[in-house]
Amino acid sequence: MFHRAIAAAAGLAFATAAHAQTEVPFALDWKFEGPSAAYFAAIDNGHFAEEGLEVTIEAGSGSVQTIPKIATGAFPIGFGDINSVIKFLDQNPGAPVTAVMMVYDKPPFAIVGRKSRGVAEPKDLEGKILGAPPPDGAWAQFPAFASANGLDTESITVEPVGFPTREPMLAEGAVDAITGFSFSSVLNLKRLGIDESDISNILMADYGLDLYGNAILVNTDWAAENGETIEAFLRAVAKGWADVIADPAAGIDSLLERNPAADKDLETERLQMAIDQNVVTEFVQANGMGTIDPARMEKALAQLAETYEFQNEPDASLYFTDAYLPEGGFALN
Repeated sequence: MFHRAIAAAAGLAFATAAHAQTEVPFALDWKFEGPSAAYFAAIDNGHFAEEGLEVTIEAGSGSVQTIPKIATGAFPIGFGDINSVIKFLDQNPGAPVTAVMMVYDKPPFAIVGRKSRGVAEPKDLEGKILGAPPPDGAWAQFPAFASANGLDTESITVEPVGFPTREPMLAEGAVDAITGFSFSSVLNLKRLGIDESDISNILMADYGLDLYGNAILVNTDWAAENGETIEAFLRAVAKGWADVIADPAAGIDSLLERNPAADKDLETERLQMAIDQNVVTEFVQANGMGTIDPARMEKALAQLAETYEFQNEPDASLYFTDAYLPEGGFALN
């Protein structure tokens, strides 16, 4: 029934001929915040229009909700965490969804602590209290992170916390560190009055975690008939990212047109953090944006297996394809 529903939805929603101004709905993983500015810049700066595309963007509430939207054909293209895609495909073999362009070469999974409470690097977590929301994506990766850094997890007290109370508890000193997305938790702490010099942002990708982060995802049934549209979409997205990398403030202006309630300074800083920590990495500078390192992907799958019991043999070719990318990826300058 799942596959019949996919085929029907994909056929009804996206059986379009290639012609000027092809309509492409795009599903984000989260709210209209700083990192989403690249996609609005691609609209406002005419990159999608130049490719013959009319793109509409919908906010999301997390990758776990975004991925089924693509797999069922409700959206042809979206943005989400590739680790969640891997688990989704393991639980729904044959579902028509895959990643076609890596955006977050490093995921934003982080341990965010306070130096005044003795947390500046991974080993400092031993003997401390770690606040972690049970559904948190960063918390899900903690066992692999702990293993990579040889942490004595028995000495770490884990305090289950809610998403809304996570940063306030750290600000109040009820916990010594928390799990979260770097560009969310760090900025939330600053808004609560914690000085930046007291905040330790321990990005898991800098401490042994080989996982990738968010990528552009496609419905593979739709992709089979719309390869040129996907290639055009990815070219425009790369130009949008190049725009906001060159001028983050202008990108945030595009964001504010869709989310007037957003704090411009805060979202500019959030975008800059994503650019510096997640998008423009050493690998991307050397190899172009969008591609992956197959050897690293195999290591990432092995690390996922430390925290997730696969029902089927992992197969990297199911989760990512570079078929729609230019050779060498996209240059961002």
